[in-house]
Amino acid sequence: MQVSWPTFLLEIVNFLILVWILKRFLYRPVLAAIAQRKAAIDKTLSDAQTKRAQSEQLEQQYENRLADWEKEKENLHASLVEELNAERERLVAELQTSLEQEREKERVLAQRRVDQMARRAAEHAREQGVRFTARLLARMASPELEGQLIQFVLEDIPRLPEAQRAALKDACGDPRRNVKIASAFPVPEGLRAQLTHVFNEAIGGNIIAGFEQDPTLMAGLRISVGPWMVRANLQDELQFFAAMMSQTGGIPTSETTIEADAGKSQLR
Repeated sequence: MQVSWPTFLLEIVNFLILVWILKRFLYRPVLAAIAQRKAAIDKTLSDAQTKRAQSEQLEQQYENRLADWEKEKENLHASLVEELNAERERLVAELQTSLEQEREKERVLAQRRVDQMARRAAEHAREQGVRFTARLLARMASPELEGQLIQFVLEDIPRLPEAQRAALKDACGDPRRNVKIASAFPVPEGLRAQLTHVFNEAIGGNIIAGFEQDPTLMAGLRISVGPWMVRANLQDELQFFAAMMSQTGGIPTSETTIEADAGKSQLR
């Protein structure tokens, strides 16, 4: 087989031309497209890596946030439990205080009721005692008892303190003041004379006493000299007893003395 050099050369030239054309119009665009695709792939991978890193960071933040939320929830729960316990203790304390106040009020009211009942009972007992004493004294009243009371007066007048004697002397020294001696029963003449004599001896004067009868005295005497008064009778003693019982709630004691009472002096 013979080789045709002109044909061979033309084939070589055509091949070279084809290679140049391929390189010029096909290979370079393909390489550019491949490079562009590779760059796009690399960019996509880089973006994916970035997004993955971001997602991992977000995941870590989310986990940290969840941990913070759990811790905050525990703290809130503990704080709520503490507040509830404090509020419960406060309410229990207020309830106990209220109960103590109610108990104290009830105790005070009960004590007041007991005191009122005791006062009523004491008042009733005093009234009963005064009524019993009045009935007893009324039954005991007699001329003989009055005579004994007159004897007490005859014994007590000479033993009066000097100040009381001076007061009676001043009262008897006024001629406008008469000595009045009231008695529940008629006083015998002998006792009248003794009373007048003892009275004059006590004041160092010479008075004339006027006698009168007052059955309300029950038994005894009531001697009046101006604003001064000698009380030695059951009625006045009963009134004094009732007044003292009402004021003190006890049994009064009596002694012979001159007292000023609302401008009215009394010799008891």
